[in-house]
Amino acid sequence: MTGKRKQKALLLIAFSLLCGCATFKSKPLQPAKTASSFEARTLRSAGLEGFIVKNLKGKKEALPELTWPPGTWDLKLLSLAALYYHPDMDVARARWGVREAGVITAGARPNPGAALTPQYHANPGGLAPWTLMLSLDIPVETAGRRGYRIARARHLSASARMEIAETAWKVRSRLRKSLLRLFGFTRKELLLKEQYSAQDGIVQIYEQRLAAGQVSGFALTSERIARDKTALALSRAAGGTAQARAGLAESLGIPSSALKGIDISFEGLERVSASLYSADVRREALTGRADVLAKLEEYEAAQSALQLQIARQYPDVRLGPGYSWDQGDNEWSLGLVLELPVLNRNEGPIAEARAGRKQAAAEFTALQARVIGEIDRAFVGYNASLQNLKAADSLVSAQRENLEVTALRVKAGQEDRLALLLATQGLISAELSRLDALLSAQESVGRLEDAVQRPLNDPAAFPRGATPDEANR
Repeated sequence: MTGKRKQKALLLIAFSLLCGCATFKSKPLQPAKTASSFEARTLRSAGLEGFIVKNLKGKKEALPELTWPPGTWDLKLLSLAALYYHPDMDVARARWGVREAGVITAGARPNPGAALTPQYHANPGGLAPWTLMLSLDIPVETAGRRGYRIARARHLSASARMEIAETAWKVRSRLRKSLLRLFGFTRKELLLKEQYSAQDGIVQIYEQRLAAGQVSGFALTSERIARDKTALALSRAAGGTAQARAGLAESLGIPSSALKGIDISFEGLERVSASLYSADVRREALTGRADVLAKLEEYEAAQSALQLQIARQYPDVRLGPGYSWDQGDNEWSLGLVLELPVLNRNEGPIAEARAGRKQAAAEFTALQARVIGEIDRAFVGYNASLQNLKAADSLVSAQRENLEVTALRVKAGQEDRLALLLATQGLISAELSRLDALLSAQESVGRLEDAVQRPLNDPAAFPRGATPDEANR
């Protein structure tokens, strides 16, 4: 091969290596653009429709018919919208992407090296003045280190994937709390309007009777104060409804304006089942919660890390074949470099890896203990709230019966309109007390669901975490 051909070959090899290199492309963040993108989010987008259809595909029991956009948005549909839009999901998916890239890093093999050393002889003695030496450095990993690195990286990636599911549940949990808060203020506002109407009727009757000298001014003032207190409570409830609606938009990851004209359904929040908990649910939580599975993967990663450090006791081998053209003579050589483990045998990193595995085991045990405590505490609160709700239901039934009897007596001329308004007011007060008991019971259901990390009324209605490619927008 002539000198020019050699140069062309070297240039071709160099060009090929450079073409395979990654290049940097700047992607600066533009706050104004990201803000505009957020403000443009809507519950009517085609991307959201595709995401919901994909996640509910084959689940006719979860959603028999889907028209787009839906006429009403219940907890099932809102949960999927939150998984699609909420930024916490993007963060969790990005973290998983980093861990996935770590698998590529772990599987990379060490690159060989090459050294080219030309020498010029000032006094060649009649021979060629140049000596050309070419040597290679080929690292060879031993004791299966690459496999242990890959295993550790894959376990960490699986842990991050479980964190997507855990984040998905947290997003759904916050959404349910926001929806429950909106339900509470909306229902309270309606009841307070009815109560104000009844109290205003009572005030009018007292004003008439005061004019006739049948009641005192003090009695009228007391009724007016009670009515005004209800008006104040009604104003606060209206403000609470507006704030709760804004909180619902925040938990969805959309602007408040995106909820304008959207009909929100509170189906499933108006009643509480008395048989949500079982031993199977407890066992599933202790073995199948996303954070439990993530901790298991972290423990396995710690195991692989220990195997890797133990493998590093054994030295790697570096092969160094070489060629030398020395003033016309061709010389071949084969070098072998072996690290001598005489000063240390990787004892420190092995001890650290063992301690790391012990720490991972302790963290897993602590997590399971915390889960048990959460489940037991939530179950006790759930039972107590059911008893309170049952008592509130009995009071509402008694007040409703009293109103029905009073209405019959008014119709028969045995009672007047004031008695009917007082009975109505009594029923509304009982319903307000029942609403508080219902909200408390629903909060206890939410805590129990958080403890097991799945819906208890309809487990199939909520995906345990959308995969990264399912939320590309």
